[in-house]
Amino acid sequence: MNRIDQFLPIALQHHQMGNLHLAEPIYRQILEVDPHHADSLHLLGLILSQRGQYEAAIDHISRAIAKDGKQPGYYINLGNAQSAVGKLDDAVASYRRAVTIQPDLAEAHCSLGNALKNQGKLHEAVTCYCLALELKPELAVAHSNLGAALRALGQLDDAIGCYERAVELLPELPEAHRNLGNALMDLGRLDDAVASYWEALQLKPDCPEICNNLGYALLEKGNNLEEATAYFRRAVQLRPDYAEAYSNLGAAYRQQVKLEEAVTCFGMALELVPDFIEAHSNLGNALHLQGKLDEAAASFQRALELKPDHADAHFSQSFLMLQRGDFERGWAEHEWRWKTRINPLRGFSQSEWNGKALPPGATLLVYAEQGLGDTMQFVRYVSLVKQHSPAAKIVLECDRPLASILASVHGIDRVICRGDQLPHFDTHVSVQSLPLVFGTRMETIPQGVPYLFADSSLVTGWRESLAEITGTRIGINWRGSSDHPLSQRRDLPLALFSKLAEVPGVRLISLQKGASVAELAMAGETPIAHLGEDFDTAHGAFMDTAAVMMSLDLVITSDTSMAHLAGALGVPVWVALPYAADWRWFLDRSNSPWYPTMRLFRQQAAGEWESAFEEMKAALADRS
Repeated sequence: MNRIDQFLPIALQHHQMGNLHLAEPIYRQILEVDPHHADSLHLLGLILSQRGQYEAAIDHISRAIAKDGKQPGYYINLGNAQSAVGKLDDAVASYRRAVTIQPDLAEAHCSLGNALKNQGKLHEAVTCYCLALELKPELAVAHSNLGAALRALGQLDDAIGCYERAVELLPELPEAHRNLGNALMDLGRLDDAVASYWEALQLKPDCPEICNNLGYALLEKGNNLEEATAYFRRAVQLRPDYAEAYSNLGAAYRQQVKLEEAVTCFGMALELVPDFIEAHSNLGNALHLQGKLDEAAASFQRALELKPDHADAHFSQSFLMLQRGDFERGWAEHEWRWKTRINPLRGFSQSEWNGKALPPGATLLVYAEQGLGDTMQFVRYVSLVKQHSPAAKIVLECDRPLASILASVHGIDRVICRGDQLPHFDTHVSVQSLPLVFGTRMETIPQGVPYLFADSSLVTGWRESLAEITGTRIGINWRGSSDHPLSQRRDLPLALFSKLAEVPGVRLISLQKGASVAELAMAGETPIAHLGEDFDTAHGAFMDTAAVMMSLDLVITSDTSMAHLAGALGVPVWVALPYAADWRWFLDRSNSPWYPTMRLFRQQAAGEWESAFEEMKAALADRS
């Protein structure tokens, strides 16, 4: 037995046990004896590839093939190293050579599929994976990779079936769990996606990509922001050059209104990848919330320079334009929302209404698409539609809580709730596209109020119920929906309303939905009237609220749907706005062109409400 025959098995045993540091010097010693020893060249090349030294690996394995070109395993490992450095054409050629030598080698077909998939040749990749599975039906990685190709082709249900089969065959395959999570995310099955990513992370706890995926799924759920943040932080700790994870971490901080941290993270992402389009767009959003409008505009513009059809950047830019009163460009940019993930088109077969006169008897479906406050603000346009086409029938589809109050809007012939079966209609339009249809400018905003109306019998009843509360009756609302991503910025500290109660004659009445007696106690010694647990439940959402508002001297609220309801009813309403407020309140003005009876009180610094309440207190004193 020569020295090579003696030492090669020892090196191979070390290699198979993962002791690369012991195997490598033996391979090198063999090559000192025989520089053209094919197995040693190949195996040393494999070690180099395992260590990420791919170019050196390619050199060694190519030399092995030059000596012995009939070993399919050589070509597979050569193709793997070539794929790792992006030499996909070379990798495809290597894998094809492997399957030519041994056509029944399922792993080679699977590797060829991977290279083709990375080239974007998805259908060819699917063929390769199917061949691999014909040869070896229990090959879990082929099921997982087939799922990835099918997912890229948009065949999500089939992809999920492949991933689930891979997990069934090999539960310890982290990539299959992760890929399953990706497909479930695509379908919006967030809880299931989180579970799949969690399984993947248990199998591969130090994988930054899985940490990032799990964090993103939690971020999408919206109620696990701190946990999502922790996973993104873990991802960038494991991989400091992970630009996508820095961008996602910035998004998590932005939703927690930690804007300085968000801007820093987006900056880190852009240092790593200067042409990272999503990071530029996300940075623009964070800067906008900081009130840095010029810097935000520059970030959106940079994103659009890199990708002119980037829908999120266009949509975000629309808010900036509208806030500055640039309605001509702003309404047009706002239509980009239909190409974003959060505002998918409804997919109606009927055409979208473009503002042309509707023939007598035609039915127009006007539908709500975003928040309750947005619907209340823009439903005013329905009366303009009716003036435009008086003989047409207008059907409004809205969220169920708004159905009763919106039935009072002039021009609406029928109200249906989202989710109910739609009636026949001839054309359609979103309520938030109507400003564009009518070419709204700042000076042509429809200002006629009221356009919502309270039930007269409820108004009478509530006036009788509130008669014993004397003085200046002020309805207050201090927080909106906890589901709103920026609720922390907009919600008001209840205790600060005590400042307003110091004004002689002021009596505070809670309009807050779901407010308990215990919560009202947070106002300290300030008495706040509670309208009962059944408030706004017996007669439909907002119906009692509207009737009570008609019985008050003033409404004071945070930036929620309550502000829009009061403004649309035409009652006096004061709105406390956060620093860098929402676009619809524009810049630096104390009145609203949307609502003539509204007055705006703005934060002077982020998170600081005291000065706004002091201003309201002084205004109340002048009012009384």
